[in-house]
Amino acid sequence: MIVRHTLAAAVMAVATLAVVLPGCAVSRGQSTVGEYIDDATLTTKVKAKFAEDKSVDATAINVETLNGEVMLSGFAKSSDEKMVAEKLARSTRGVKSVKNSIDVRT
Repeated sequence: MIVRHTLAAAVMAVATLAVVLPGCAVSRGQSTVGEYIDDATLTTKVKAKFAEDKSVDATAINVETLNGEVMLSGFAKSSDEKMVAEKLARSTRGVKSVKNSIDVRT
């Protein structure tokens, strides 16, 4: 009987969070939890494209996303690598814009 009540309370807590969290802000003036998760998904998709493309060193380029805007930073071995990284990011579904701050190391 106690287990059943505990399980019911846990289910209610999860259901309440599922209703409340989508509208909550991660911190004041920033994204909602849903937007934060969408940004994290975009970051992962861009990084995956980098890992699949042999002309881009995925470990040398950082990807951050806020409200659908992707920011690229880090280092590329050539201007071609920098351009390919930007092209891959821009072609990722859901990306609104790309800011390319990758430095080229010669």
